[in-house]
Amino acid sequence: MGEKKGFFGKLVAGLQKTRDNIISGVDSIFSGFSAIDDEFYEEIEEILIMGDLGIQTTMSIVEDLRKKIKEKNIKDPSECKQLLMDSIIEQMDLGENAYEFENRKSVLLVIGVNGVGKTTSVGKLAGQMKDEGKKVIVAAADTFRAAAIEQLTEWSIRAKVDIIAQQEGSDPAAVVFDAVAAAKSRNADLLICDTAGRLHNKKNLMEELKKINRIIDKEYPDAYRETLVVLDGTTGQNALVQAKQFMEVADVTGIILTKLDGTAKGGIAVAIQSELGIPVKYIGIGEKIDDLQKFNAKEFVDALFHVEDKTEV
Repeated sequence: MGEKKGFFGKLVAGLQKTRDNIISGVDSIFSGFSAIDDEFYEEIEEILIMGDLGIQTTMSIVEDLRKKIKEKNIKDPSECKQLLMDSIIEQMDLGENAYEFENRKSVLLVIGVNGVGKTTSVGKLAGQMKDEGKKVIVAAADTFRAAAIEQLTEWSIRAKVDIIAQQEGSDPAAVVFDAVAAAKSRNADLLICDTAGRLHNKKNLMEELKKINRIIDKEYPDAYRETLVVLDGTTGQNALVQAKQFMEVADVTGIILTKLDGTAKGGIAVAIQSELGIPVKYIGIGEKIDDLQKFNAKEFVDALFHVEDKTEV
């Protein structure tokens, strides 16, 4: 439990900027308004939109909040905080958030544009899975950046996992072909492929991903598949736009949201799940290997509102 609490503490600290941005404002509404009227709801709307929850998500949350307040016949604004938290959590509830790949022989394709923390996320994930006793292979299929190959090689050494790589500029699909062969012959539990995400050239990216997917389908048909998109939390609504663009070129099954500790835009985690219906599976709040953790909506909202087991006075 200690480790979990440790991450919750980091999450609380990491969401500080977002909390300052959203929650202090929300709290002042709950304490400052004497009646629940249209102005009360408008203020909440404005603060949530400013916190990068996005217009659509905010409208859904506030609509749900109105319904809850009416059903419970609540008249005092100060009683609405928990209801707002519940509404936010419900927006993010996409049913059973699957980590099925942990239980089967799996291939994870990890895509994302440069600079979002993609290769680092692959390295951290590989290290964590290795620590859980799994046999992991990473593939350096982001071949257009020598730095990506070097970086992943460093992570593989740190995490003590095998890496399959070729030189810069080689065909990403060829790297994946080699990696699949290695995964099968070494009986790996998990193959994680670091792939490119050149959204400025969507047609090429789509062709490349199709080619990679064809190889995996043909060479490793029984493997369970995940396609995770890495997004930089500090970019807020822009991350949402990026996610939508990736959904056009790939069958995205989950999101890794990084750098939440550096931003006031942590509300984007809510918007992504609510608007796109794709689960945020991991969040990153720091540099260390264990600073990438499975995403838990309730924990996230508790940390956002800084609600510990004891109610704060």
